[in-house]
Amino acid sequence: MSEQIIREIDAMNVTMNGGSTLLNIVLALVMFGVALGIKPRTFVDIVKNPKSIITGIACQLVLLPALTLVLIMAMGNLVSPMFALGMILVASCPGGNISNFITSLSRGNSELSVSLTAFNTAICVFSTPLNFAFWGKMYLNFAGNHYIGDLPELVIPLGEIFQSIFIIMGIPLVLGILCGQYLPKVANVLKKPLQYLSIVVFIAMVIIIFTGNIDVFMKVIQYIFLVVLLHNLLALGIGYGTSTLLKLPYKDRRTVTIETGIQNSGLGLVLLLNPNIFPDTGAWANNGGMLIITAWWGVWHIISGLTLAFLWRWRGRKEPNE
Repeated sequence: MSEQIIREIDAMNVTMNGGSTLLNIVLALVMFGVALGIKPRTFVDIVKNPKSIITGIACQLVLLPALTLVLIMAMGNLVSPMFALGMILVASCPGGNISNFITSLSRGNSELSVSLTAFNTAICVFSTPLNFAFWGKMYLNFAGNHYIGDLPELVIPLGEIFQSIFIIMGIPLVLGILCGQYLPKVANVLKKPLQYLSIVVFIAMVIIIFTGNIDVFMKVIQYIFLVVLLHNLLALGIGYGTSTLLKLPYKDRRTVTIETGIQNSGLGLVLLLNPNIFPDTGAWANNGGMLIITAWWGVWHIISGLTLAFLWRWRGRKEPNE
């Protein structure tokens, strides 16, 4: 990728005109909706089914960010520092909120999917900022010896990220679980509308981001598409390959694959659009590459996840031990 194109991407100036606040509210509502299907006993079931749960958690929290760094190193100059940090940010986010729906479509293990969503979402208050800080610094140490050009200094306000994720995801998670437990009729009414709302609003936000920068985006669509395609294939491959290697039941393999390949890039956008975390001055003044990777990830993982789900349904593959 030419240096001129990299500069144009990173110089993208995205102003949401209050849209970032709306995105925060919507993500909180979506998280509340996801939590409506989580029962307190879900966390007890995690202990009862340790092999599949531990595999899914390891793929999501350890293997995906670690192998993302390996992929970035292998891609060399195809990715700019901001592209690379965007990939690491996405890999540090928990599973996406539509993973349970896609798991159900693919005839996977819905109970396992809900358990993984519950655990990874609950722990993301700590895992997302810590993973981004750790692997981001690892990348910049590598890039310092291989990349020709200016590199941002990775100063991450961990406290601000902890607070943002706790407010946006932690509190709605607890409230949703309590609502599902004590107000089941209300939970059943709200569950599906909130799922649809998440997809519609996220796509609307992505359109706003790309519309204001359409000229730059059209110049780099082939790079964006290739980078996100490879990254998403890596995520899906980690889930399927690891669960197959450990001989999980086939339904569990599907579930772990989807949970690893569907990332909550909406959370990534919320963090990127928070000026207290990524200010529009100093090292993060030109972080358009991070934003465009995160936004396109949110579109592509829906396409890849649904494609994989319908492929599995069409093939109707089953194993004797299911």
